[in-house]
Formats: sequence, C-alpha cells, structure tokens
Amino acid sequence: MRAVDSAGQMRAVVEAALTAGINHLETAPAYGPAEVHLGGALRELAIPPQRLLLTSKLLPGVDLASGQAQLRASLQRLGVARLDNLAVHGLNRPEHLDWALKGDGAALLGWALAEGLVGQVGFSSHGSVALIERALASGRFGFCSLHLHLFDQERLPLARQALSAGIGVMAISPADKGGRLYDPPPELVEDCAPFAPLPLAYRFLLAAGVSTLTLGAAQPTDLGWAAALAGADGPLTAAEQEALARLAEAGQRRLGAAACGQCRACLPCPSEVPIPALLRLRNLALGHGMTPFASERYNLIGRADHWWEALDASACHRCGDCLPRCPHDLPIPHLLAATHRLLAAPPRRRLWG
Repeated sequence: MRAVDSAGQMRAVVEAALTAGINHLETAPAYGPAEVHLGGALRELAIPPQRLLLTSKLLPGVDLASGQAQLRASLQRLGVARLDNLAVHGLNRPEHLDWALKGDGAALLGWALAEGLVGQVGFSSHGSVALIERALASGRFGFCSLHLHLFDQERLPLARQALSAGIGVMAISPADKGGRLYDPPPELVEDCAPFAPLPLAYRFLLAAGVSTLTLGAAQPTDLGWAAALAGADGPLTAAEQEALARLAEAGQRRLGAAACGQCRACLPCPSEVPIPALLRLRNLALGHGMTPFASERYNLIGRADHWWEALDASACHRCGDCLPRCPHDLPIPHLLAATHRLLAAPPRRRLWG
C-alpha cells in the first residue's frame, strides 16, 4: 500500500478498502513506515483476523538469524502473530533463487512455516521468464507476484502455468508499472473508449484468470472505482473485446510498419541489449501517447540495480546480428537509436567540477 505519509492516511485507505470489498493487504519493511502505519490501522479499526489476508516480504540474501529477526520485527510492527503470506521480495537473479532453495534462505522459509509464523511462502519477481519458470517448478512456493499487464503480456503464460499448478498469482502494480493508467494520455483514453483505460486493463487481467490485483492506493478516493470490479472476473464482454481490438488497431496504425511485435526472435543480443523491452517502450510512446510513462521507465535503466534492465539502447553497437532474425524485417539498430533519442532524459548541467 502506498498510503505511507501518515497513520491517519493509512487508516483512511484501509477503511475505504474494506468498504470496497478488498480482503488482501500487501506491505513490506522496504516500504518505509508502511508496516507501522498498517499495524496501527488494523488495531484502531479492530479488524477481525479472518476479514483480511496479510502479506509482507523479506529481501533475499540475509542470513538465517537476520531473517528471523526481520520477520519477528514485521509481525511486531503489524501487531499480528502470523502472516498469511510471506514473500521473497525481488527474486530477480539466479542467486536469489538459490538462496531461497538452499542454505540460509531455505532454512528461513522452512523455519517460518514450521513455527506457524506464516501460512505460506512465495515470491515477487522482476526477473527473466527463465528464472521465474525455475522458481515455479521448484515446488518451494505457494504464490507469486509478477508483472502482468495489458501493455506487457510476456509473463501471462507464466501466470497460467502457475495457476494450473495451484500456485497463487498476483499482478504487480497494473495501475502504475502497467502504464501509469491512473493518469492516461488523451490518445489512450480515445483508444480505450467507451471504457476508461484503468478498469479496462484490470478487466483484461481478471478475465485472464488473475484474480489478485494490486491497487497501490494512496488516498481513499483511489479506490472509488475498485468496488465496481468486485465479482467482475468473468469472460470479457463483447464490448470489452471490441475496445481491446480497437486499442490494438490504433497502436498499429500510429506505429505503421515499424511496430515491434514482441516476438523476441531478435534475442540473444551479443551486446546483451534487451531489444524487445526497449522497443515495447517505443511502441507505447508512439502508439498510444504514453511517452511520460515510457520515458520514466527508460530512464530507470541502469539505475535500479536488479529491479530493472541494466542496459539501454545506447549499448547497441549496430553489429546487425539481430537483423536477419526479425520476421518483420525491422531496422532494429536504427529503431533503438531513435528510441534513445525519444526517451532518454537530457543530460543535466553540472554546476561544478
């Protein structure tokens, strides 16, 4: 939850969440004072434990004693004796998965379950498809939180795979990381009409079988539309399907022959440039007017450690290795250079040195 500015703000958002029918709250020690404020709200509102599911998270890599202390501290801050869900927060690299499956990480998760401090363990991941597949196949986890978005559907097959294996799935920040849909550009509003982009994106995921979606509310008013989605997990209506088709057609029309189809045939890149991820941002900027979001994400590259890509389009050496593999004959090096010009933040003027 994003309502971390004050205890009063958190209480108001939790109260609005309950009114909207929400029954799952996710937090983490990494979210500043979120656990403290949430614990206070739970006490003040006297919410029965069976009314809510609580999830918190621990960063990977800690030793057993430190992890035990961190979990106990989370429970104390939240004012509960047990979490319904404990997630490995950011299982983004192979060493993170290794930590969770053997050594101190495995011991920590096993201890938390054996002591009855958590109901089940899972993970959130911003990592590769291959890494997430390994995690899902490990048998260690009961749930996962993944980037599942209308405008980034690469991991939807993973979600279906998890659900078919009885592993719970939660979509990470569809409203924010899914495209800043809470503040859509005019082009996107037009493309999604007669539906608003935000609820249409949530309906897309609900219809795909992903029933747990984060909202990231900072104010009670952020939840006003959520109540309308309660129970709205059936198949897409004909009108919704038509709107999604028009959305895709509008993006294709604006992008023309230079649209990247996200087939990933261009990979692997000898320079390790994440070509599809970068051209997806270009698609969003030019196809739906989502330049502020695309630029925001692009300028996080190389600055967010293992939470996001390490290399941007400037790392392309124009070797041409990708060109014969693209089924659409896209001039990939040229498009990458254009993407960098379009989305890279201008260099800041130094005031000294």
